Amino acid sequence: AAVSWYEEFQRLYDTIPCVEVQALKEHNDQVLHLSFSHSGCLFASCSKDCTVKIWSNELDISLQHSSNMRPYNWSYTQFSQFNSDDSLLLVSGVFVGPHNSSSGEIAVISMENFTLLSRVRNKPYDVFGCWLNETNLISGNLHRIGRVTSCSVLWLNNAFQGIESENVNVVKRLFKIQNLNASTIRTVMVADCSRYDCPDLLLDYQEQLAASSSCPVFDLGSDSEEEEAKPVQNLEPAAQELPEAGGVRAEEGLQQLFDDLLEGCVRPAMTDTQLEARVAELFVRSRTKPPELNLLPTDSTSKSKYLIFTTGCLTYSPHQIGIKRILPHQMTTAGPVLGEERRSDEFFDSLDHVIDIHGHIIGMGLSPDHRYLYVNSRAWPRDCIISDPMQPPPIAEEIDLHVFDLKTMKEVKRALRAHRAYTPNEECFFIFLDVSKDFVASGAEDRHGYIWDRHYNICLAKLQHDNVVNSVAFSPVEQELLLTASDDSTIKVWRSPRALRARQPRQPRPRKLLFSWLMNQKS
Repeated sequence: AAVSWYEEFQRLYDTIPCVEVQALKEHNDQVLHLSFSHSGCLFASCSKDCTVKIWSNELDISLQHSSNMRPYNWSYTQFSQFNSDDSLLLVSGVFVGPHNSSSGEIAVISMENFTLLSRVRNKPYDVFGCWLNETNLISGNLHRIGRVTSCSVLWLNNAFQGIESENVNVVKRLFKIQNLNASTIRTVMVADCSRYDCPDLLLDYQEQLAASSSCPVFDLGSDSEEEEAKPVQNLEPAAQELPEAGGVRAEEGLQQLFDDLLEGCVRPAMTDTQLEARVAELFVRSRTKPPELNLLPTDSTSKSKYLIFTTGCLTYSPHQIGIKRILPHQMTTAGPVLGEERRSDEFFDSLDHVIDIHGHIIGMGLSPDHRYLYVNSRAWPRDCIISDPMQPPPIAEEIDLHVFDLKTMKEVKRALRAHRAYTPNEECFFIFLDVSKDFVASGAEDRHGYIWDRHYNICLAKLQHDNVVNSVAFSPVEQELLLTASDDSTIKVWRSPRALRARQPRQPRPRKLLFSWLMNQKS
């Protein structure tokens, strides 16, 4: 859409939210997450001080309300999200249960009078939770089966449980998925497939050329010819991992494994963890519903949505992205409480698609049109072998920001780089990113927030804090306004030079002496 290089220079220089205009210091502990309302008039912040604060985004940002969650046995608040009409706020936190065991909980707060409407248990706590539509939210639960085997259940919950629970269903099971090798489902989010045909920005150059008649396209994002020549990653659907003949082959394999164990034919000898993982793998193949083979959107599925989450298959650190289609009839709690009918031998739901990141995933975010998924990860060493699921490979300090097209299920850009993280696997935490029409921003552990241009893959700005930057958030109606949240207990407000000039009142220019003298002579 650029008309000239001069206008592109002006855009890259003058419209980046890189000027600090305000520092909000009402939190008294680490600020973990920020989220805007869809109208851009409000935003919420979550913190280790166990409060969720609602801010008014007027000329000068001001605190409108603060809710303390400690009376509900919360340790801290970690995530928030407004529903589509901004009438409700989902707040996710860490809940302290009996014997100091920690789990998660989701609270729903009304924006009309800031009252607490309902609370939903959420396990593990880093599932976070998300809205599926205006009144229904998704939570998680985890059931341990063995030392490294578990089952994740994703639930659909009505936000108004206290009012309606006596008469209608307020909860329904969406999916039940078995986890192998100590992995679990975390960080759920929902992408709306109906927006794909009208994207804000096309990142695939072939599509750009098809969409524009004869406009030349230049790529300023590649550092070398070798990098540009790399083929895009072709991501195979998870369906190909399952046997074609249903559960027969898997059951025969399970029986054969038991026979070999009894006869001492298994060499080398398996550890308890390896045996459990092998049995669970064979069992899940024989007790899983077949996946959706065609995940690419069509006219008949344009009203469906994708449930996106982090998962894994080799170790406990999240290294894969799972995608499961949610059909229109599944988007309500009405109907059978335990979800769709299934055969008695189908215990688990399969994933429709899996994206392997080959690294520890520490952040995910959707573009405003839900067409592209941006993923922060810290890479594993190349050709590493994982022999123990409780001992994941070391992770790089450099953070890679991957870009995936959810319409084609392919990686469409080389990884964006600049930001860094230093914590090891067992201490690694989530760093939230955000995407606007033209920019993508992320926090980092190097005490800076970062902004990249989505067109050219270049880093445009570093935003300084005094500690780790945990979260960033663009205003959905004004991408020249950005918020950053940090472990230094502050929220910083950043605006572009152009927006800053527009907000400053014009000073009256002094009249020149000669002009004043001439006017006096005429009078």
